[in-house]
Amino acid sequence: MSTLPKVAWVGLGIMGSPMSENLIKAGYQVTGFTLEQEKLDRLSAAGGTAAGSIADAVRDADVIVTMVPASPQVEAIAYGPDGILENAKSGALLVDMSSITPQTSVDLAKAAKDKGVRVLDAPVSGGEAGAIEAVLSIMVGGEQADFDEAKPLLEALGKTIVLCGPHGSGQTVKAANQLIVAVNIQACAEAVVFLEKSGVDLKAALDVLNGGLAGSTVLTRKKDNFLGRDFKPGFRIDLHHKDMGIVTDAARNVGAALPVGAVVAQLVASLRAQGDGGLDHSALLRAVERLSGAQV
Repeated sequence: MSTLPKVAWVGLGIMGSPMSENLIKAGYQVTGFTLEQEKLDRLSAAGGTAAGSIADAVRDADVIVTMVPASPQVEAIAYGPDGILENAKSGALLVDMSSITPQTSVDLAKAAKDKGVRVLDAPVSGGEAGAIEAVLSIMVGGEQADFDEAKPLLEALGKTIVLCGPHGSGQTVKAANQLIVAVNIQACAEAVVFLEKSGVDLKAALDVLNGGLAGSTVLTRKKDNFLGRDFKPGFRIDLHHKDMGIVTDAARNVGAALPVGAVVAQLVASLRAQGDGGLDHSALLRAVERLSGAQV
């Protein structure tokens, strides 16, 4: 019998499915729940156990991991008679890896404490590729002892794992991450259009740029998206739109000005309004092309 903690996983989307499978590969017993039957079938095929409800998934779990799109979904799965807090055993550790507002994480930790459940907010960066390769950056908020307990599990999912402060801190750092990523993608998109309109060999240009100070993880990960106009979602515009709302609101609450971030937030919103919300966030290139007179 394995001495590893039993894991419940709620939310098996683009990120959640490969992440849960990495836990299975690391020897964890994973019971999962999500709303899509095909995702449950995928978990079962990988060696996990599909549950029929949240309650069934979490009842015997030592660690409960959640990975859902936004704050409303976290609240929906956490609260109420059929939710996590009412059905988890006392002493369980809830690791929420969703990207949500810092205040939602603070409120969840407080409500969970009343139920004898400990909480970490642990959002991630690295996209679908990082989830598949288990090289995610994981930014954590919560108590040191809970972080120490969760770290071996998190090490099966990511490469850079840091406790950033008390509850909500992980979400604050993730909001900053999404700000940096969005601005970086926008700059890359503008450069791509500029280079193409100038008649430069785009692949050669991006290769040399990525070898210098302009190089970045964003350019490394998204270069082929730009070159091939491949916007199959690794991280959807809809989700980045949500995240830009989080960082804009959080910055306003603490009195931080985000002039460039505000512009990029509007560009993300405009792309979504034009029907591109389901595309990868590298599709910011499409918005720049439209502004530059291209028909896309």
